[in-house]
Amino acid sequence: MLLRFIDALSEWTGKLSAWSLFAVGCFITYEVVMRYVFNAPTIWVDEISRVLMVWSVYLAAAFALKHKEMVVIDLAFRKPGTLGRKLCDSFALLFMFVFAIVACFYGFELWLKSTLAGHTTDTYLALPKWFTHAPVWLGSGLLVCQGMADLVRVWTETPDDSVKPGAAH
Repeated sequence: MLLRFIDALSEWTGKLSAWSLFAVGCFITYEVVMRYVFNAPTIWVDEISRVLMVWSVYLAAAFALKHKEMVVIDLAFRKPGTLGRKLCDSFALLFMFVFAIVACFYGFELWLKSTLAGHTTDTYLALPKWFTHAPVWLGSGLLVCQGMADLVRVWTETPDDSVKPGAAH
C-alpha cells in the first residue's frame, strides 16, 4: 500500500510538472506577443517561468525514475530477474540515494534558513525565497522515496515477461 502511494505521488507530481512546462510555454508565447507585437513587455514572465521550470525539474525526477526514464545502461545485465541485474539495479539506486539525500538535507537547511529569515528574491516580484528553495528538498525527498520503492521491487517482484531483453524501458 505504501509503494502504491509513493507511485501515485510520483505520477501526480510528474503530470503536474508536465502541465507546468506547458504553462511556461504559454507564458513565453504571451511575452513574445506582448514584447514584439504590442511593444509592451511584461515584468513577471521571466521570473515565473524560471521558478516553474525549477519546480518542474525537481518534481519530475521521481516520475522519471518510476518510469525507468533515467539513464539506463543494461549492456552486461540485460536479462531481468537475474542476480547480476538485481545487484546492478540496487547499486545504481544506492548511488542515486547519496546525491538525492545530500540535496534533500542541504536543500531543507537552506529552505528553513530563508523561510525563518523572510528572504525574498532580488527582483521586482520579490517572491519569498522559501518558494524558490522548496523544490530542491521536496523533489529530492520524493526521489528518495521512489528510489526506496523501486529498491523493494527489485528484490520482491518477479520481472514482467512482456519486457524483452534489449527493448527500451
